[in-house]
Amino acid sequence: MAFKTTSMTHNSDDGRRELTVKEFKRWLMKFDTDKDGRISRKELRQVVRATGGWFSGWKGNAGIKSADKNGNGFVDGCEIENLVQFAQKELGVRIIPY
Repeated sequence: MAFKTTSMTHNSDDGRRELTVKEFKRWLMKFDTDKDGRISRKELRQVVRATGGWFSGWKGNAGIKSADKNGNGFVDGCEIENLVQFAQKELGVRIIPY
């Protein structure tokens, strides 16, 4: 799945994709291939690849490490908001407040 500009994404002046937190969560959960409501390292690597990012293994591990506060190796529903900073830094996404 490519990360394309759709009705729920907007490009900012600097070319970054803009999403609300709700849109980001909805988009991210499209990569939950096993439908367990969590994002694994493997699934996060797919997110990085879908955005055209390089070093998907490294970035996927870094994203899990930064967001997984309970240390279970997954980003659970309540931890998804922890991926916002990662997405802004590594995926070229700008999270907008509305």
